[in-house]
Amino acid sequence: MKRLLKIFFVFFILCGLRINVDAQKSTISTVVIDAGHGGKDPGAVGKYSKEKDIALSVAIKTGNYIKKYLPDVKVVFTRTSDVFIPLYKRAEIANKKDADFFISIHCNANNNTRAYGSETYTMGLHKSDANLGTAMLENAAIMFEEDADQQYGGFNANAPESYIQLTLIQDEYQDESNLLAAYIQDQFKNRVGRRDRGVHQAGFLVLWRTAMPGVLVELGFISNLNEEKFLKSDEGQSFMASAIYRAFKQYKIEFEIENKPKENGVIVIATGLEYRIQFLTERVMVELSDPRFSGLTDLEMYQQDGLYKYTSGHFATFDKAMSTLSAVKAKGFNDAFIVAFSKGKRISVKDARSLETSLK
Repeated sequence: MKRLLKIFFVFFILCGLRINVDAQKSTISTVVIDAGHGGKDPGAVGKYSKEKDIALSVAIKTGNYIKKYLPDVKVVFTRTSDVFIPLYKRAEIANKKDADFFISIHCNANNNTRAYGSETYTMGLHKSDANLGTAMLENAAIMFEEDADQQYGGFNANAPESYIQLTLIQDEYQDESNLLAAYIQDQFKNRVGRRDRGVHQAGFLVLWRTAMPGVLVELGFISNLNEEKFLKSDEGQSFMASAIYRAFKQYKIEFEIENKPKENGVIVIATGLEYRIQFLTERVMVELSDPRFSGLTDLEMYQQDGLYKYTSGHFATFDKAMSTLSAVKAKGFNDAFIVAFSKGKRISVKDARSLETSLK
């Protein structure tokens, strides 16, 4: 009976930490990148590498990609060196910064050295022993914390029954978390060529204390020699970091389209309809800070058919876009034209105008 009461006592403690939900924001302005483990906590250990080192390198590369190509987003790292940060402190950093998303980066390990592939987790109920095992592996970091009993209400990272209280928590950010997790897995599979082990849920202590959507990324298995070699290499780390960055960018674009205040009373939140002015197409990437773009506003870059395409402005109606087109051409981009998007995906202007008409 005492044991049952203890479980429910901890449950109410956990729930109390997540009941304050901010009003829906309209932009993604701050992201926290969390490199798992560190310092006295090595995390998973491969033959030639440690999880804490790979996670740190990929985390910093991911943050730097975001800083470079999404300059309107503030990047906060939970650690930038080989130091130990308690799990609750990582969430505390994100909460104090009022972050819009929390991305925790890790490596997996398994007694079966043939296991390989990438997977991304969100906070929730584990549906398999494998998912529970991954959560236990990552939650074991609390064993290095001197005040773990006080901070986690007696939670035992190695006891399956301790996960009861975590599985009872309903994550109010589940949809957002799952969406970014799916984008990350898609990038890993289709852009980096990694084995897709899917999106899963499990009880991760580092996620339940964060007051925003969050994911925990398992880059791969350092217990597998081939995968360890890839994850240990600078090229492999750059590929994985750029995949996470591209997924985050896709999420940000779609989120802001759906939550952006719309002009002229046009209700397009469900479709994410908008027009932009495309003024440049290049075979190689050009930074948005390029001097040629001086004077243009709301710059975006999207990729299509292997080309980098640059746009200016976000307009809820075709007429609004038309009224700005001549100003863009006057900047020296005589071939500029109007393009349309729905939820971040390019659609024909004809379809967009039909959709716009139907929404009035």
